[in-house]
Amino acid sequence: MFRLALVAALALFGGCATTGEGDPRDPLEPLNRKVFAFNDALDGAVARPIATVYHDYVPGPLRTYARNFFANIGDIFIGLNNILQGKPGDGLQDWARFVFNSTIGVFGINDVASDMGFEKHNEDFGQTFGRWGVGEGAYLVLPFLGPSNLRDGVGQAIDIYVDPLTKARPIPVRTAAYALRFTGNRADLLDAGRLLEEAALDRYVFLRDAYLQRRRNLVYDGEPPRDRRQRYEEEDDKQPEKPPVQSDKPPAQPDKPSTQ
Repeated sequence: MFRLALVAALALFGGCATTGEGDPRDPLEPLNRKVFAFNDALDGAVARPIATVYHDYVPGPLRTYARNFFANIGDIFIGLNNILQGKPGDGLQDWARFVFNSTIGVFGINDVASDMGFEKHNEDFGQTFGRWGVGEGAYLVLPFLGPSNLRDGVGQAIDIYVDPLTKARPIPVRTAAYALRFTGNRADLLDAGRLLEEAALDRYVFLRDAYLQRRRNLVYDGEPPRDRRQRYEEEDDKQPEKPPVQSDKPPAQPDKPSTQ
């Protein structure tokens, strides 16, 4: 519920933050940049150092077990979203993954389902809303949570609400599970973060464009429809070249050599 309230508050604040300049997908850019700077400072001071220690000192097999365990839990609602998107075959495959990994794979720490040919999918409620025709809305950078947009923010609020970890008890166990999952996810992005720092002139713009493009591809399973700009560019390429303008004036005669 906190996520829903936060998204709604930022959406209402958009009337004050809109500048009318820059990328039209990002009318809240001045506010978003401030939140981005806050998140970046917090990541540099806390999240990245902890993730680095986790990556450097926890053995690779143990990190893989933890990653597989949390990914296995995610397959429950990945399957539900596939069904809501009209892909029942993929949804049943996700649930089959959960059954096999939870049993043969020992509580999901071993991904035996992939070895059996059951493909791992990536679906969430934000993608489901997109498949239902809900527009993205304004681009948002949320405190602690990072890049999003109005549609995905609401979708992620539902993801958080139905997350099985929210029902885990006792509370210290739940907190430890959240911390382990977050640290593992952040450790998996360490190399990408270093490349980003070296390659991007404006990291805010780079991350915004990458996020929006990736989400669009995920909503349409890698085959997004052409946007308006792409259609205009293709139409311009198909336009025949205009013939040169014909002049009514006779062609200029070359100067005659002088007889003097």
